[in-house]
Amino acid sequence: MTKLSLSDIDAFKIADDETGETFYGCNQDWYGSDWQRLSGCGPSVVAGILMYLRRDIAVPGAKDKKYAISFMEEVWKYVTPTQRGIHTAEMLRRRVVSYCAAKNLRVASAVCGIPEERVYRPQMKRVWAYMTDALSRDIPIAFLNLHNGEEKNLDEWHWVTVVSAEQAKPNGNVQIVILDRGHSLVVDLSLWLETTHYGGGFVYFSVT
Repeated sequence: MTKLSLSDIDAFKIADDETGETFYGCNQDWYGSDWQRLSGCGPSVVAGILMYLRRDIAVPGAKDKKYAISFMEEVWKYVTPTQRGIHTAEMLRRRVVSYCAAKNLRVASAVCGIPEERVYRPQMKRVWAYMTDALSRDIPIAFLNLHNGEEKNLDEWHWVTVVSAEQAKPNGNVQIVILDRGHSLVVDLSLWLETTHYGGGFVYFSVT
């Protein structure tokens, strides 16, 4: 068995001082407007990932929900959904690169697209190699699911954050742990790749 995980998943923890609740990662439901709450999965995932990648920088209240919301609003200005949301991995990548350029941050990125047409989809071996490359370097992965197929722990047309991946044996099935709306879920990635109708994709960023 091979398991890869981020070194500090607790760095995603965000506390709500008013209710005492603790969440893992940002939640699109925290946005202020109805449209943001409906379409904000992409920018909220990006906000959580950037907070993780730059956690070495001391930011007062960075693990507080109020700070997280203010940062989500900042990210929204650049990672702005269209009427169809942010419906491709490349679209998310371009918007995050624009945000980083505006903030004078150096960024590298890599996309692994999962096309709708099955004949063009990468095999799990390639997807596993992509995840290994990111997680072994302590980099979270943004995951776009356009159709969940037979995997029940995913919402359609939705972005989530991959924080760990596990393969039972070489070239075997892969399970991942994702963060979605402040909670962690286990997803059978092999099942998703085999049964999704519309595909989706993955993006990761290295920010300095």
